[in-house]
Amino acid sequence: MKKVKFIYNPNSGERRIGNEIDKIIETYQKYNYSVSPFRLSKDRPISDAFFDIDCDYDHVLISGGDGTVDLIVNVMKELNVNMSIGILPSGTANDFAKAVNLPFNPVECIERIVKSKPKKVDIGKINHKYFINVASAGMFTDVSQKINPEFKNSMGKVSYYLKGIEEALYMRKFSIEVNSSEINYNGDMYLMLIFNGKTAGNINLAYKAEIDDGLLDVIIVKKILLPNMLPLLINILKGEHLEGYNKDEILYFKTNKLKIDCKDNLNTDIDGEKGPDFPLEIECIKDGIELLGY
Repeated sequence: MKKVKFIYNPNSGERRIGNEIDKIIETYQKYNYSVSPFRLSKDRPISDAFFDIDCDYDHVLISGGDGTVDLIVNVMKELNVNMSIGILPSGTANDFAKAVNLPFNPVECIERIVKSKPKKVDIGKINHKYFINVASAGMFTDVSQKINPEFKNSMGKVSYYLKGIEEALYMRKFSIEVNSSEINYNGDMYLMLIFNGKTAGNINLAYKAEIDDGLLDVIIVKKILLPNMLPLLINILKGEHLEGYNKDEILYFKTNKLKIDCKDNLNTDIDGEKGPDFPLEIECIKDGIELLGY
């Protein structure tokens, strides 16, 4: 019988996972797996989930949103745990799961995972931390950090939209310096996004990105005149903002490594969690993890 380490965040999304645990174990047992669960909590470090990792587990199943997956991947890298990963999306935002087309039905997702072979995919690294989907800074990008967890769990995606509207009322530009082999930029911006995946907040912003090409997709929205803002937003919603874009408004390029500095008081965000302080050294780690179900 194969074994799977099941790590789940009981507070992700609208706490749905608590009602799905029996179904998850039943599905794994159907395919001759035994399940070793670990419940994430503030009282125990995530590293405790891997205390018995030498017990020949077939893979790690992670249930939660992008932030949960991000945290566990960082611990696995720190502990040099190189097992394959399966993702059971159950967060408020599951952008990376969408990028790899994982089913949101737990039974369907697990069946795809157990029937698949591991595939190596890229991850990003920003200073000393890894990210799976997107690293960002500027307006709207730290919305998840600012939302009360209880409010986010009760309101779901609506909480992101409400906080985003609040931020839009106070447009603020930031001065940044970006250096890579592809482009150098020293000027103002409203926000920047460095994608390994494709979406952020369920909006398909980096629709040209691939998670196995060894490159990150960088989108920088410069300081834009207010009359030009609405056409840009319409193009973003239509998924056409990377086609024939105005370079005075948007910078878009692919790279495997870049450096970014900002002298303003600006937080960074990685997959919905607080990221490191500036200056930033960001790179794509090609084949950084082995993913099941993709």
